[in-house]
Amino acid sequence: MYQLTIDKDKFLKEIWQQKPVIFRQAFKDFADPIAADELAGLACEEEVASRVVVTQDKGKNWQVINGPFEDYDQYGEENWQLLVQAINHWYPDCQPLVEAFRFLPDWRFDDLMASFATPGGGVGPHIDQYDVFIIQGEGRRRWTVGDIGSYQQRGGVTTSPLIENFEPIIDEILEPGDMLYIPPGFPHQGSTLTLAMSYSIGFRAPSQQELLSSMADYLIDCNQGQQRYTSTSEPSQPGMVPLAQQQGLMTLLTALAQAPETYQAMLGKLLSQNRFELDICEAERIDAEELQQALQDGAVISRIGGLKVLLLENDAADRLFINGDSFDFAAEDRDYAEILANHTSIDSEIALAMLQRNSINALLLKLLELGYCYLAEAE
Repeated sequence: MYQLTIDKDKFLKEIWQQKPVIFRQAFKDFADPIAADELAGLACEEEVASRVVVTQDKGKNWQVINGPFEDYDQYGEENWQLLVQAINHWYPDCQPLVEAFRFLPDWRFDDLMASFATPGGGVGPHIDQYDVFIIQGEGRRRWTVGDIGSYQQRGGVTTSPLIENFEPIIDEILEPGDMLYIPPGFPHQGSTLTLAMSYSIGFRAPSQQELLSSMADYLIDCNQGQQRYTSTSEPSQPGMVPLAQQQGLMTLLTALAQAPETYQAMLGKLLSQNRFELDICEAERIDAEELQQALQDGAVISRIGGLKVLLLENDAADRLFINGDSFDFAAEDRDYAEILANHTSIDSEIALAMLQRNSINALLLKLLELGYCYLAEAE
């Protein structure tokens, strides 16, 4: 079990999305949830997103090699770092570390990334457009963080997150159990001093591009958004588009964004999706009687790592959003739907009570069939 020692209320009021901060011993007696060799093994799998970053020219350039990998001998003993995304999807022992950050909403959670770095390893100075908590495991790493500002992208490559050097406002060495929080837009860089393991917990919100693209796809799929602009007066110049008409056209988009019956389904599906592949379980095709017997024997219902189960406040319909799809439930079963959304594991006693509700019973069987949940032994 991982227990954060920080004052969460103070963090949310004074630090969250405002400024970078180092928390010394955020986790007391921190133990790595995954060993370096296990991480290296995950990076050999085709389904797992991984990369090796090699530091070149004494820290002036970085080469990125995308996985999967067969071995790492070619990289030597210094100046490289292995990064593996979404290890919480593939390595269940990492889930307790994720749970420590569920004081923040699930819809923002992106993934748990783990890295193994040799001395001199790093990814270069860069800026992320999401919140990140960096927890130091085994070893020591030096982190520098700059202030928000206008920075030139390295080599003029506009699609790269790498930037030219920055003036640090934080320059500290992290020891095991220490944690660095960095909000979006603050430049930062990590340099490895000894063989080291570290963990990055990312929280991301959709961009305007993502929201507009998802809205457009949803409207097309549902054949909605057919209203057109009308006006009562026209310009005297045929080649002129008056400001009032520009604003009138854009008001059509504003109207969609202010209509819950239009945007809620899109938003729920978008926010419940994952950027990285999930480790879907083999489908458990059991009926209600078999599920009841398994629960009576003490089984628990657990969801797979990384699966998002979301409710929208004041939703126009009674539904859960799970991995980009919606699942209906009866209005009188909302309390049980909230349990499904808020708990990653449901013990046998509560699950047996849920089976007595027809809509939740059907939903549980569907989630087992889809491989989103599985039956596990109680700890």
